[in-house]
Formats: sequence, C-alpha cells, structure tokens
Amino acid sequence: MKDKLLEVRGLKTYFPITGGMFGATKGYVKAVDDVSFQVFKGETLGLVGESGCGKSTTARTILRLVEPTAGSVIFEDKDILSMPRKEFVKLRREMQMIFQDPYSSLNPRKMVRDIIGQPFKIHQPKMSNKDREDIVKGLLKVVGLDPSHLIRYPHEFSGGQRQRIGIARALALNPKLIIADEPVSALDVSIQSQILNLLNELQQEFNLTYIFIAHNLSVVKHLSDRVGVMYLGKLVELSTSDEIYSYPLHPYTKALFSAIPIPKVGAKKESIILEGDVPSPQNPPNGCRFHTRCRYCMKICKEEEPAFKQVARGHYVACHLMNR
Repeated sequence: MKDKLLEVRGLKTYFPITGGMFGATKGYVKAVDDVSFQVFKGETLGLVGESGCGKSTTARTILRLVEPTAGSVIFEDKDILSMPRKEFVKLRREMQMIFQDPYSSLNPRKMVRDIIGQPFKIHQPKMSNKDREDIVKGLLKVVGLDPSHLIRYPHEFSGGQRQRIGIARALALNPKLIIADEPVSALDVSIQSQILNLLNELQQEFNLTYIFIAHNLSVVKHLSDRVGVMYLGKLVELSTSDEIYSYPLHPYTKALFSAIPIPKVGAKKESIILEGDVPSPQNPPNGCRFHTRCRYCMKICKEEEPAFKQVARGHYVACHLMNR
C-alpha cells in the first residue's frame, strides 16, 4: 500500500442562486455534494463524467480556488480548507494545477520568463533575476521547448506549446501534487498524445502525483492507476483502472464505458443509450440521483440515497443493486 498524500472527506461546494430586488438567496447549485476519496503518492487518479458533474469544481475546491461549503481536504495530515489563508499560501506551492485552455490560462501581456518565473517571485522573493531566469530556461528544456523562447509572448506559440508552458509553470516549485483539468481537450488530436507522453515522463522523473480530469475515457484508462466516476456532484464508483474498465458495476459507469470505441475490426459490444437528460444540480432528484435514467431503477432508488461503500477490495460503488 502506498502512502496517502491527499484525502477528501465529505466535500461539498454549493453556489447560491440569488434574485429579486435585494438579491435574496433562492436556492443552491449543488456542484459537489458529499464527495470522498484518497490519493496516494506517485499515482494518477482519473476523474470522469459528463459535463457539469462536478469534476472541475472538485479540483478547484481542493486547491481553494473555490471555497467549499463543507467537508475537509487533508494534505499530508494538514486540513487545508480550515487553514488561515496566509498559512495556506505557504503550502500551496506543493499543489499546482494545469488548466484546460492554454489560450486563456496564460497572461498575453507577459513574456514566458515572467509567466514561468512568477511562482518564484511569490514564494522566493529574494531569488536574483539571473537565478530565476536560469531555472526558467531549465524548465523550458524539461518540457521540450527551446530556452530562447523565454522572451516570447503566448500569442507566438501553438496550442501544444502553450500547454507545455503551462506545465512548466506548474513544475516550477517542485510540487508533490498536480491537478490536470482536461489538459488536452483543447488541443489537436495529433498533439494530445505528445502532451500525455510528456506528463507520463514527468511523473516518472519527478515522482509526481496526479489528479487527471478528462472526458476522453480512453485517455483516462491509459494514464490512470485508479478511476473515479462522478454523476451530478456525486462520486458513484471508484476502483483501479483495470478493474473498473473490465468490470464496471454502477449502471452509469456501464453506460459511460459502453461508448468507448473498440479498435479491433469486427468487434462488437452492447451500446447502452441513456434516456432523458441530466437533472438540474439546483434541484437533484431524491434517492439515487441516477434513478431517473437508470434501466434497473427500483422503489428504494427513488426514496433512499445509496451509500458509497466498498464491494470488493479497492472497489467502491454507490448503488442499491449491490445490496440485492
């Protein structure tokens, strides 16, 4: 068993809905609703699910880019959500993020040397300009860019090159945890594999731990050690990559994975088509949130929320079918 780096416990992130003359709160969007999981040192935990299921909000809440409504995030035995902001800033260098859109995540008015060097100005303000520039050149080499690029602006690079700059910025302070929020979804298919291979190589070289968020299920399978499946703000299944792709247990996971193309000529598998639309996170259904689209829906599914529990070694599922 690997050492635990991060533990998320009962995480909730609700966004208030206001309206009227005085801006009264009329309800809440329950973007993340009671999510719990662990991340171990050196592994990649993949998070998958439909758009709006809460993956990115979970990631941003872990890093306190969004403040939580309830719950705790334990990073190396420290609850970072209850820390004073000044104390958290010191710990923040250990946790970095690679954003989805390389076109909007880089300041267009700053040169590459300033973008990658910014973390040092914040966390190591006494570092000389020469030392900072030397480190930036080294980081550019690590991510496959020429050191001479440090005096260029973001608009002078392609999408793949911009994402490499974003990766270099995330690596600057030697973090232990990197959250990659769909880092290749905005890139051409021909470039995606290069970035994924780079992330894999960097993980081996620097002993990094990843939380990898993506829509592409094949990419998640290739890159992740364990995979968590989210639906409407809830984690519905979590297991090792091999286990969950070979033996998915939750009906939503089965439907999701049935959409993965089979590369073999003539190979066939059942395609599960989900009926209806994803319910609103403002007013989620009672009981199991998936019951409105589930072909196996029972009476208890409409009345009682299933517990997220272990049904096999390392395999967790939230489904009443597992109790039958």
